Order: sequence, then C-alpha cells, then structure tokens
Amino acid sequence: MFAPAHIVIGLPLVVGAITSGWAGVAWGALTAALCGGIPLGVLLLGVRSGRFGDRHVKDRAQRPKLIALIVVLVGTVLALTVMLGAPRLMVAGATAMLSTLAVTGPVTLWWKISFHTAVAAGGVVMLAWILPPVPVYTAGAVLVAALAWSRVVIRDHTLGQTVAGAMAGGAATWLTLAIFL
Repeated sequence: MFAPAHIVIGLPLVVGAITSGWAGVAWGALTAALCGGIPLGVLLLGVRSGRFGDRHVKDRAQRPKLIALIVVLVGTVLALTVMLGAPRLMVAGATAMLSTLAVTGPVTLWWKISFHTAVAAGGVVMLAWILPPVPVYTAGAVLVAALAWSRVVIRDHTLGQTVAGAMAGGAATWLTLAIFL
C-alpha cells in the first residue's frame, strides 16, 4: 500500500488537485505516469522475467539500473513541467524527487537504505507544505513509523536503514521546497 511507486503515483494527483484543481490533476497525472507508473511497470515485468528477484529489489546489485531509469524519467518530467509552464509546486515536486534520489541512490550502492521510508517521509513533507502542517506531520509521523516498523519486521531493512531513509527523504524534500518556493 505504501510502496514508493504507489506514493509517487498518488501524491502528484493529490498535490495537483489541492493546489491547482483539474489542471493540477493533469500535471499530476503526467508526473504519476512517468515517475511512478512506468517504473512500476518495468519493475513488475522485471520480476516476471527474472531481471529482478522481487518487487522490493532486495538485491542491491539489481537496483542501479532501475534507479537510473527512474532518474531519467523524473528528469524528463522536470524538463516537461518547466518547458510547458506547470505550476511552480509541480516543478518543485519533481525536483524534490530528484533530490531524494541524489541522496538515496548512491547510498544504496553500499548500504540498503529504505526507499519506502524516504519516499513516504518526502510525501509527508510535501503535503505539510500545502496543508495545515501540524496534523499532517502528526499523522505522517505515525504512518512513516508504522511503515518503518513493517520493513524491519519483515526483515527487509534494519531500524537504521529505515530511519536513514526517512531522514534523507524528508530532509531532501524540505530543503528542495524551501529553496524552490
């Protein structure tokens, strides 16, 4: 439910709807399709064909190609949103995705940082930027903590990997938005 692709598909639609109505939903759909839908499709096909061992890409050696594809797709969205005049917040959202990847991508080459908590924490920060922050951060902290706990319980990550992911995603998104907006 809170897999990175699901958040990346849903969040731009919500942000677009809240901030720019139907036009924002259209910008969100572009972002969702390229940054979430296509990578999810590639991931599922990769699992089916044996290129990826599982949908969580537990084997870190399999992650770089998928991350590179996501970087290219997010970069494409960023270029399109800038060239086509998207609302500044939508451009900032794509930039925040790249910022988070810039932090977590290199780390995952030597340590299995949690992309789940990174994307979830970044999503919380994004929502807190456009909605009342206290309730968003309160509910978001509970959700990110539950997600981190679940990743530890199923033994996909250590507590440190989930905390580092949450800190990286939240900080990268906050810093991007603070600079951008």
